[in-house]
Amino acid sequence: MKKACMFFGCMALVASVTGCGVATIKPSYTITNPELMRIGGEAPGNKEPEIVNMGSYCLRVTEKWKADGKTPDGQPIWTKDSFREAIPCK
Repeated sequence: MKKACMFFGCMALVASVTGCGVATIKPSYTITNPELMRIGGEAPGNKEPEIVNMGSYCLRVTEKWKADGKTPDGQPIWTKDSFREAIPCK
């Protein structure tokens, strides 16, 4: 009985050490809309402000990308801010 307990104890120790020694799985991030958020790489380029005619007034839409933290594995998270300003139409 003592040998069986010692055997299973050693097997549990070997299993736990082996599990810790296995290489970690690299995370895979899925983004449904890359126009609003991107992960990794360099900062996306900012577009020039866009003027949108809304009928009786116009909107100036400015979009800027900013670093908004990091993933657990150190990749930057880029999010897009959208600024809207009512302006007179030309």
